[in-house]
Amino acid sequence: MYKHILLASDGSENAVRAAKEAVKIAFCNEESIIDVVYVVDFDQSKTDVLHAGSSETLDIERRKKNSKVLQYLNEAKVNYKTTILHGKPGPEIIKYANDQNVDLVVIGSRGLNALQEMVLGSVSHKVIKRVNCPALVIK
Repeated sequence: MYKHILLASDGSENAVRAAKEAVKIAFCNEESIIDVVYVVDFDQSKTDVLHAGSSETLDIERRKKNSKVLQYLNEAKVNYKTTILHGKPGPEIIKYANDQNVDLVVIGSRGLNALQEMVLGSVSHKVIKRVNCPALVIK
């Protein structure tokens, strides 16, 4: 079934819901691993660097944002690893998923209304259109 599952996470409640679905899928194959991908947006990272005292502090703060997702994965006793990427979330997730030949992408939906999505575009919409594998969007 799915061996390499990419879970795109920003630490939000939607990401936690996506993690729950990724765990259900991972339990179907004991060899599955969930690759939790967190993208540090360039625009946000400038602000983060200015407010952090050191690179260690910055790394800890970024991991804290994703702590709910990681806590859930630990409690579920599922195989996972974390990957931190830098750049714009949509393109970075797409590039990583395609370069790593993942079997499935699981991503939460931010819940934009039709006008917001038309103007802004959603990360989940961009990802599902451009990855070379099946993708699951969780509401």
